[in-house]
Amino acid sequence: MYFTDRGIEELVTRRGQEEVSLSWLGDQLQAFVDQHPDFEVPVERLATWLARGGTDDEDDLDD
Repeated sequence: MYFTDRGIEELVTRRGQEEVSLSWLGDQLQAFVDQHPDFEVPVERLATWLARGGTDDEDDLDD
């Protein structure tokens, strides 16, 4: 188990039944980076990965 698994499990346990928009998620990620600028690169990589449907390949990005 990775250390991050605990945070993911807590998120699912506490908020797993909620539905959120991608706009809301983007706002939350931006607020997190504003408070924790050292995490800008990992958050950007996660957001890009999510935007591309779980791949790092730019060719898989739907226009």
